[in-house]
Amino acid sequence: MPVTILIVDDSKLARIVAGKAVAELQPEWQKLEASSGEQALALMGKEPLDIALIDFNMSEQDGLELAREIRALRPDMPIAIITANIQDEIIAQAREVGAAFIPKPVTSEGLAGFLSGAALKLRSSQG
Repeated sequence: MPVTILIVDDSKLARIVAGKAVAELQPEWQKLEASSGEQALALMGKEPLDIALIDFNMSEQDGLELAREIRALRPDMPIAIITANIQDEIIAQAREVGAAFIPKPVTSEGLAGFLSGAALKLRSSQG
């Protein structure tokens, strides 16, 4: 079954970098991009999304708020918060909403553990 990952970041360059890192690890996965939380939620209503990578610092709403909204809609969706703002408080808040924490810049090495865990979770939930 094809997997679709949503990359949410208000920076086009950051979405490209994250998309390339995902493609290195999971070239067969489909990638969708959103530049805001509002756009991400709109896509969730239209597309079958499996995984979300969400930037923490976005202009309209922060990534943790968006992660909470997604979690309410999709309790089992693997979610990761990506940010260059590496603070214990943000890491703790990400864990509270059941999201992984990935430091920026996003690399395939930084994503590997999260994506393999997400893929395993998706396979086991479909079985």
